[in-house]
Amino acid sequence: MTDFPFAIAGFDLDGTLLDTSRDLAAAVNYALATDGRAALPVETIKPMIGGGARDMLARAMTATGGYDEATLDRLHQVQLDRYESHICVHTAPYPGTVAALDALAAAGVTLAVATNKRERFAVAVLREAGLFDRFACVLGGDALGPGRGKPAPDLIEAMVARCGGGRAAFVGDSIYDVTAAHAAGLPAVACSFGFLNGPVEALGADAVIDHFDELMPVLARL
Repeated sequence: MTDFPFAIAGFDLDGTLLDTSRDLAAAVNYALATDGRAALPVETIKPMIGGGARDMLARAMTATGGYDEATLDRLHQVQLDRYESHICVHTAPYPGTVAALDALAAAGVTLAVATNKRERFAVAVLREAGLFDRFACVLGGDALGPGRGKPAPDLIEAMVARCGGGRAAFVGDSIYDVTAAHAAGLPAVACSFGFLNGPVEALGADAVIDHFDELMPVLARL
């Protein structure tokens, strides 16, 4: 497939490559419990994922009585510590992920990750899941400094640059991903199986996949 239209395929992490929802929810609920708050179901927490750990916790605290910044700061650290020590208990790649990455690599495509997750956590969970070595670069939401995570285009632009440049596409599951990709001039593919907070069509992606088996033909058409 030497005529494959993209030199680079970038991916979001949570809700795209890996179903991290149960481990993320466990960390959020652990933090909430230390403040005497009720646990939230995983399905309630899923749509809160995507804007980074602090944003996710703030949403969970809003749903369990509200918060002030000092309490959010305190529980955020509890959440991060818990997640770091239980980062890949229930986490696993989505069906077809590994085969799709293999097919892209066989077509000569450079693979990369750009996520709002803290970079050390992104690297750790990819290592635990056995996927880290497949990617030319892994960029976390803290890689470039405050305010430069998705939906800003900075992470996507840095990802393309670190992969050597060339035509790129980005695959994600949230409005953060689609907005960042489009702002960086890349087509966006949305995953309907991700951590959605509304209809996948509302994200405005250039294409939607319901399973990773669909990724290669969808990219070939874009």
